[in-house]
Amino acid sequence: MKSKKQATAELELQAFLPYRISILANILSRALAARYAEEFGLSVPQWRVMAVLGRESGLTPGEVVERTAMDKVAVSRAVAGLVRAGRVSQVVDPADGRRRRLRLTPSGRRVYRRIVPRALDFEERFLERLDPHDRARLEELLPVLQRAADQVAAEEAGAEAGRRRGGLRSV
Repeated sequence: MKSKKQATAELELQAFLPYRISILANILSRALAARYAEEFGLSVPQWRVMAVLGRESGLTPGEVVERTAMDKVAVSRAVAGLVRAGRVSQVVDPADGRRRRLRLTPSGRRVYRRIVPRALDFEERFLERLDPHDRARLEELLPVLQRAADQVAAEEAGAEAGRRRGGLRSV
C-alpha cells in the first residue's frame, strides 16, 4: 500500500529527509573545511583520508573508501594530492604486492595533530547549541539512522544487481 506522499508522486525537496541530512552535513563540512583549507591547503576529502589514517595507519585505498563512505575516485584523488604534498606515503603490501598501504608521513602526522583539536572544538561548539535532552536524543538516534540507511542501501544494491542479472536497466 502506498503512502499519501507516494500517491502524489511529487517531491518537496525541503522536506525530503536525505536532502535535509545532506544539507546539514554540507554546512558543517564547509564551515570546518574553511578552517583547515586556508591554513593547511586541504580539501574535505583529503582531510577525511587523513582523519582515517590518523586513527588506523596502513589501510588500503579500498578500506579508506569503506570507512569514509566516499567513492573510489574521490579517495584516489585525495590520496594523490596528499602524496604530492608529502602528507601520505604509499607502500606495497608485503602480503600482496598488488595492494598499496597508506600511512601518514611525519609531516602528515603533524598536520593531523594540529587539526584534530580544532575539529573537536568545532564539534563541541555545534553540540553546545543543542539543549542536553536534544543532544542525548541525537546521540541515540544517529546509530539508528545509520543502521536504517545501511539496510536501505543494501536493499538497493541487491535490487540493482537483480536488475542487471535480469537484463533490466535502472532508471
